[in-house]
Amino acid sequence: MRTCTRKDVLTETTPGVRWVWLAAWPVTAVFVLSNAATPLYVLWQREMGFSKGTLTVVFACYIAGLLGSLLVSGVVSDRLGRRPVLLPALGLALVACLVFATAGSVAALIVARLCTGVAVGAVVSAGMAAVTDVAGPARRRLAALVASCAMVFGAGVGPLLAGVLSETLPAPTVTVFAVEAVLLGSAVVVVLRMPVRRPDRAGGGPWMRVPGVPRGAGWQLALGIAVFAPGITATSFVLSLGPSLLSGLLGTGSRVVSGALAFAMFLSATGVQFAVRRLRRRTVLVAGAGATALGMLALVAAVHSGSVAALGGAALLAGAGQGMGQLGGLSLLNSTVPGARLAEANAALNVGGYLPAGVLPVSAGYLSDAVGLTAGATVFGTALAALAVGGGALVLWGRRRVEPLG
Repeated sequence: MRTCTRKDVLTETTPGVRWVWLAAWPVTAVFVLSNAATPLYVLWQREMGFSKGTLTVVFACYIAGLLGSLLVSGVVSDRLGRRPVLLPALGLALVACLVFATAGSVAALIVARLCTGVAVGAVVSAGMAAVTDVAGPARRRLAALVASCAMVFGAGVGPLLAGVLSETLPAPTVTVFAVEAVLLGSAVVVVLRMPVRRPDRAGGGPWMRVPGVPRGAGWQLALGIAVFAPGITATSFVLSLGPSLLSGLLGTGSRVVSGALAFAMFLSATGVQFAVRRLRRRTVLVAGAGATALGMLALVAAVHSGSVAALGGAALLAGAGQGMGQLGGLSLLNSTVPGARLAEANAALNVGGYLPAGVLPVSAGYLSDAVGLTAGATVFGTALAALAVGGGALVLWGRRRVEPLG
């Protein structure tokens, strides 16, 4: 009879690295949907005749669905497990594909965006926590990197895929969301086979609440939000009004061009995380804040000078700012929050990030309708750059209150 060694136990209880990457696929698939509509808004805007303000409201409905989902999904995931949250979320994402494909009114777009937001809220809490669960305690830093990159990579692939498909194939809105439905179907298969266990026992307290973190992890959460929130707000602005800026600067409504801009932004967010993954968390957060601030200054320069290069630089810097803020925030939480509260902690980070990402671009959209795109973008960019600088200063000031911040 063979003796069971420690190596055997680790092999039997800890899935391989391949499953860490596979566990991130549902996050990627849902985030492809999250931004797949971006290049298509120009089409819908022409067909339905709505303003830039209405466009940002449609985008904000996604944020509303996401925030509502985050009030529930993190707690439910920590108590019932990752799979009972992820499977309904993927089902709702498939419903959103159907509504988008058949949309004939602003109301339909709002419904589809709400459904998408709810699904995204579930995967940024339960899905990212599932990656950490599968990775195991020894691979928590890898889990933060993989989960964060899965999110931003999916967010970038969505608009590029939609832009190319909608320009090259017939029935653009139907084709785009049919392809996305196939991706979501494959994610369902991954979730069904994912090696995650149900929690041993349910926690206490209400099932629906503002997500938080355990005592002692508050500063980690605050520092992550301070940098992640301005970064994701910057990328949200580029996503919602970027096509309008491109149309004004280039005189083109090409969905491939607007999709490529969004893809480049999130490719920057993905690449920068691999580049900085070995740096101290404080360094990553400060660099993220600086990139967001510089990106917003480049945005202001772009709208005043009519420079496409400046607009491209703004998108790349905004992506880098979000990527580093997101990685730094997730890494801090992964290093301090136990697995039984991790989905809720992820939800708390995203509530702090997405709340301003929903409010500020809507304000900028209506301001642009009232005073013009140049003035609106200038006010928005300047205010967001100031917030990013403030976030970086908070990280530097609070470095001694979070130990270790390596």
